[in-house]
Amino acid sequence: MMRREFLTLLGSAAAWPLAASAQQPAMPVIGFLNGQSAQAFAPQVAAFRRGLNEAGYVDGRNVAIEYHWAEGQLDRLPPLAADLVRRQVAVIAATGGNNSALVAMQAASTIPIVFTSSDNPVERGLVASINRPGGNVTGVSWFSAELGPKRLGLLHELVPNATIVALLINPNNPESARQPAELQNAARAIGLQLIVLTATTAGDIDTAFTAVVQNRVGALLVGSDPFFANRREQLIALAAQHAIPTIYADAGREMAGAGGLMIYGNSLADAYRRAGIHTGRILKGAKPSELPVDQATKFELIINLRTAKALSLTVPDTLLARADEVIE
Repeated sequence: MMRREFLTLLGSAAAWPLAASAQQPAMPVIGFLNGQSAQAFAPQVAAFRRGLNEAGYVDGRNVAIEYHWAEGQLDRLPPLAADLVRRQVAVIAATGGNNSALVAMQAASTIPIVFTSSDNPVERGLVASINRPGGNVTGVSWFSAELGPKRLGLLHELVPNATIVALLINPNNPESARQPAELQNAARAIGLQLIVLTATTAGDIDTAFTAVVQNRVGALLVGSDPFFANRREQLIALAAQHAIPTIYADAGREMAGAGGLMIYGNSLADAYRRAGIHTGRILKGAKPSELPVDQATKFELIINLRTAKALSLTVPDTLLARADEVIE
């Protein structure tokens, strides 16, 4: 082979890696939008990534995730969503409640959106129907708000001598709107008086516990809301300080592990894993309009015996037998 031919061949071979690199498709980016904080939702993010892994996507390898957190300031959601649209992400995972999803829908009319919602997504205007969502939106839903009467029954079983019970809700969350009426009916049916308290800030939570003490409340239900999941340490500390038996709707093992007495609700880990799977399906080409809303149906009852002992409560054996997890 002549020297000129050899150099030409060598130059062509050196160019092959560059050409192959140039032909590689750009790594898709998922925009993860949430109204709360990264610290509070770390377990849910881990579950979301597990779902992505099951769908064949690994963060940093064949997909990237851009996290946008509003840190509890819901007025920050619109500019955060607009930034994801400007970045032309492949999918927006609008998590942490309906607010994120509704804001994402206003910002993006064509980018696929995967929501997580603890309410009926049809009634909230997220989708046209469960089986055929229509538009660019689908997601995962679980009806946590509808479990309120069940939580009240569990709390009454644990603290049968409590005659006054309080419900703490976030009035800014549309998902909380039905809870007071449903629980008032359930409370009357078992001879309880129900007091409804509201909180939208950390200071409001302090005020609510002052009202709990003043009204001689014997037990407390904390409603389903991402804000309360974000403030779990404050809630648990105040419940311990004032010796108020409390049942929580959200945050599952995280709430119980931090000292929450009793938690009953849908498994958020399972719901967010399903959201990750849905997101992976869209990255593979599925159309949101034809991808049915996944309805998470895994429920958890978790009881913290250490907290029960600190409150001088004896947990009935019948209740322990129904628990999915008991922390001793």
